[in-house]
Amino acid sequence: MIVVTGAAGFIGSCLIKRLNDAGYADVLAVDDFSRPDKNRNLEGKKLWGQVHRNNFVRWLERNHADVDAVLHLGARTDTTETNVQIFNELNLEYSKALWMICTGFQIPFFYASSAATYGLGEIGYSDDHTVIPQLKPLNPYGQSKQDFDVWVLEMVEGRGSKAEGTRSTLHPPAWAGFKFFNVYGPNEYHKGRMASVIFHTARQIKATGGMKLFRSHRPDFKDGEQSRDFIYVKDVTDVLLFFLEERPPNAIYNLGTGKARTFLDLATGTFRALHLEPNISFIDTPADIRDTYQYFTQAEMDKLRAAGYREPFYGLEEGIEDYVQRYLKDETIF
Repeated sequence: MIVVTGAAGFIGSCLIKRLNDAGYADVLAVDDFSRPDKNRNLEGKKLWGQVHRNNFVRWLERNHADVDAVLHLGARTDTTETNVQIFNELNLEYSKALWMICTGFQIPFFYASSAATYGLGEIGYSDDHTVIPQLKPLNPYGQSKQDFDVWVLEMVEGRGSKAEGTRSTLHPPAWAGFKFFNVYGPNEYHKGRMASVIFHTARQIKATGGMKLFRSHRPDFKDGEQSRDFIYVKDVTDVLLFFLEERPPNAIYNLGTGKARTFLDLATGTFRALHLEPNISFIDTPADIRDTYQYFTQAEMDKLRAAGYREPFYGLEEGIEDYVQRYLKDETIF
């Protein structure tokens, strides 16, 4: 049995579809299942069953012998949330509990980190383990992901006295963390403000005929030239399936395309996918996120490629075309 946490969410539900397509029908879905708009993402999926996230730790302790791997994608992902305790509970401590159970029962464990850990990118976007502890996230969400990554490295590298040779490691037999960059694609309809710019562009075009992007508040970036490493969710799920089946080296990996593109490119591509001429204007970035807004991200992807993943990633325009035409146009589920 394969366990997917965050199963009703955006990436989790797309991963279940990818697993089903690869022949996995014995998938356990873990989430809180409290929102009908999210639960729609599970329609048509082949599942072994469902377990509420609050009951999953105990369930896993009791049923560990039936579990072949845990793909832990569940998390509070709202970058505007300021309650640190929520992130400590749902993102950090919950993840630690699953790691320790998977370690104790020797269950492979793969989890979602985030490019939000890179903050302003002051020291670049390297997933080298020696760099990761130095990262400075800009918000509590990113900090919770950073705290877990650092804790994982402490578990992997061992605790104790080097001088006495007593350092011991605590980790699952196979594990990997993935610093997701800007993921877009189907099944994000429930995400509201946190949905991708492609999603919001399509919605705004339908409602108003145009799209408003955030104005730049930095002199070194023109309006619309804020850039991110956008990755299509189908590429993300392909990478996760590769790790599940091939078991490359245990590590924390970047998961982007390795190429930054502008929000102007993104919005323009969405208009083109809808066979419309671009109609783009600019508004001030909301005050509550302005000081912690990332202006540039670009994943270093050498480690993932060296681990054996050779498949090409969707180009931005290609991914937008697939997303808009196959899913956003009629708001269908993947």
